Amino acid sequence: MQDAISLIKFGNKSRLAELAERSTAVRLDPNSLFDVQVKRIHEYKRQHLNVLHIITLYHRLKRDPGLSMVPRTFIFGGKAAPGYAAAKLIIKLINSVAAVVNHDHLAEHRLNVAFIPDFNVKTSQHIYPAADLSEQISTAGKEASGTGNMKFAINGAVTIGTLDGANIEIRDAVGVENFFQFGLTAEQVLELQRNYRPRDYYEKDAELCEALDAIANGAFSGGDREIFRPLVDSLLNHDPFLVLADYRSYVDCQGHVAEAYQDERRWARMSIANIARVGNFSSDRAIREYHEKIWRV
Repeated sequence: MQDAISLIKFGNKSRLAELAERSTAVRLDPNSLFDVQVKRIHEYKRQHLNVLHIITLYHRLKRDPGLSMVPRTFIFGGKAAPGYAAAKLIIKLINSVAAVVNHDHLAEHRLNVAFIPDFNVKTSQHIYPAADLSEQISTAGKEASGTGNMKFAINGAVTIGTLDGANIEIRDAVGVENFFQFGLTAEQVLELQRNYRPRDYYEKDAELCEALDAIANGAFSGGDREIFRPLVDSLLNHDPFLVLADYRSYVDCQGHVAEAYQDERRWARMSIANIARVGNFSSDRAIREYHEKIWRV
């Protein structure tokens, strides 16, 4: 069973790698961990938290080129509302980080970043089955439900996420041992927001400070310090979705992900458990409950 799952996943990852190469000119390695976040681009969905983790890994490699690291391919996709400047800036940041990381020989075969353009049903049918890790990292209490996380789980991806929206139901269904949980709970979010000073987290965490400073100092924008200033200023002075507060928990949890992925049998069991235990999210069950509880027919 483990070998069958591995072969199916490798085939799906190879097809996505071909799609990415045609559309983004980025060559993806199907043998790497496919770490995927595809959904509407929004500050509360926190794609920029994911980017901060990528920068952190990149900086670790720069400090120690011989660092042992699980090879990762970070895949993003999604669209921003036409007038949503912050979301568009996050897309710009993802692609700017990709341009630096993907062309640094130190990161070759260890870190790659790809933004799949024009995310829709046609492209997503190649993305969901190829994912190893499903990024569901919205601020707890902000996601009404979410369905992308269900699509990932039923295709064998393991979720890293906050206790938010349908993540809670997925964790309960697949088992806490098959779900990577991090971050503040909805109750803790409300409590912290009463007196939240994001700069405290920046000042106390050397890796977070280093990542934000790199963005602010133009390391990913050709030396231009103005492009991402609105994003950095917002995080340091307001951070309404607690990106900095959850950063350390998220990065540490990603370390647990890497550890689990190195154990092929363990990861295969986690993947199979996700596939086998999420049948409750099928449309059949949803329609049956509508019949019984809403339509009463």
